Amino acid sequence: MTFDPDPADLALSSVPGHETFDPRRHRFSEEELKPQPIMKKARKIQVPDEQKDEKYWSRRYKNNEAAKRSRDARRLKENQISVRAAFLEKENALLRQEVVSIRQELSHYRSVLSRYQAQHGAL
Repeated sequence: MTFDPDPADLALSSVPGHETFDPRRHRFSEEELKPQPIMKKARKIQVPDEQKDEKYWSRRYKNNEAAKRSRDARRLKENQISVRAAFLEKENALLRQEVVSIRQELSHYRSVLSRYQAQHGAL
């Protein structure tokens, strides 16, 4: 089966500097495919300007970086799942075609067998 995903999709599904994501070989666990619960955000608490010291800004910077990594990881996983789903859909369509072809072949052989048995008796 030939499956040629869009190179842009593969780039969005691969971790930079690592091996390119291959939807043919990658398997997701049940846990990875479960929908994530929707969580409500906590209300923002405004910090007065006089309390915004170096420690505050350091924590804000670390939190912003962690949030960015988390969003990027989630986006990467979603892209991988969509590329894998496209691969599986194409594979499924090909397998369905193969089943139809094999059923037609089976039907043909059954008719040949029944004609043979009609002429020469049961096997």
